[in-house]
Amino acid sequence: MQLGLESEYWVVDGEGRLTDGRPLLDAHERVEGEFVAPMIEVVTPPASGVEALEREFIEALRAVLDAAEREGVHVVPLGTPLTADAMPAVTDRGRFLERLYGPGIDAAKHCAGTHVHFEKRNVVEQVNLLTALDPALALVSSSPYYEGERLAYCSRAYAYRRRTGAAFSRYRDLWEYMESLGEWNARLDGAYAELRTLAHERGIDDATFERYVRAENAVLTPVRLRFGSPTVEWRTPDTALPSQVFRLVEEVERLVRRTEELPLGIGDEPGVGDDAITIPPFAALEKLTRQAVFDGPADDVTAYLRSMGLEPSAYEPIAVELSGPDRLDESEASGLRLRYADRLRRDVAELSGR
Repeated sequence: MQLGLESEYWVVDGEGRLTDGRPLLDAHERVEGEFVAPMIEVVTPPASGVEALEREFIEALRAVLDAAEREGVHVVPLGTPLTADAMPAVTDRGRFLERLYGPGIDAAKHCAGTHVHFEKRNVVEQVNLLTALDPALALVSSSPYYEGERLAYCSRAYAYRRRTGAAFSRYRDLWEYMESLGEWNARLDGAYAELRTLAHERGIDDATFERYVRAENAVLTPVRLRFGSPTVEWRTPDTALPSQVFRLVEEVERLVRRTEELPLGIGDEPGVGDDAITIPPFAALEKLTRQAVFDGPADDVTAYLRSMGLEPSAYEPIAVELSGPDRLDESEASGLRLRYADRLRRDVAELSGR
């Protein structure tokens, strides 16, 4: 199965303070800027399997880390920058989004995630399975802090999905299972039309709206279909240490491939059997995701993920390690950023030497 990976990272200076990451964009052709200056993204082209994906990704990330050393900056694998920081948009699209979303865009400025692209095959089954694997976010959560507050075990997921305001949560939160591709397209068309109406209310004309928003990128939900590239995109995980991300990609990719062999159904006893894959009713899934966001791999979440073929004990989420006060000051946050920048360098060195 063809796979792709995108991971966002924070860039900090020698003191651990957020800084402009754009000097790192020339480090490798697969490094891209985000719409705020302290964030960069490392992407891969389509790769044939997890091993090839890892090679492509580590090659680019290693080049970024080498460039960061030359520039005297550091790259940080945390789902949030821990504390609040003024982050004005630095791209035309970013400034457009600020105008469209208003304060609802702030959460996106303070969240860094990992996006895994799976080659489209059995699309309905793939989307529904990846939706059902949303509680796996607990396995790679990398920040309990958001704007200096200990917010949740996975503060990125909570802030990104819930702190955008009532008008925008549907564009960021988990969508229900779908029965057909036509149903998905109808939902997407409805969301796109509503966003266009909002743009009109903000004084944005159709030409400007269509320049920056297409139907496929009108929503930033944890699972979405891409039309420009033939993939199903899973946006559930935080940015995290690459070794942990690749472990998760390997386990999830194995499950996604099984949808080609086994029927997928909904039932009260979820699990992967010899004859079928069963996922929980959506209301039960939402409860599991809430537990994962707030409590991490608690008993119910762990049992569910094991029933789906994942092994929670194999993961070492950064969120577990980030013990500290209920509130962080900037000095404490700077120290933590530098600590995990060093962890990232060591993790990449270990992966490179395998």
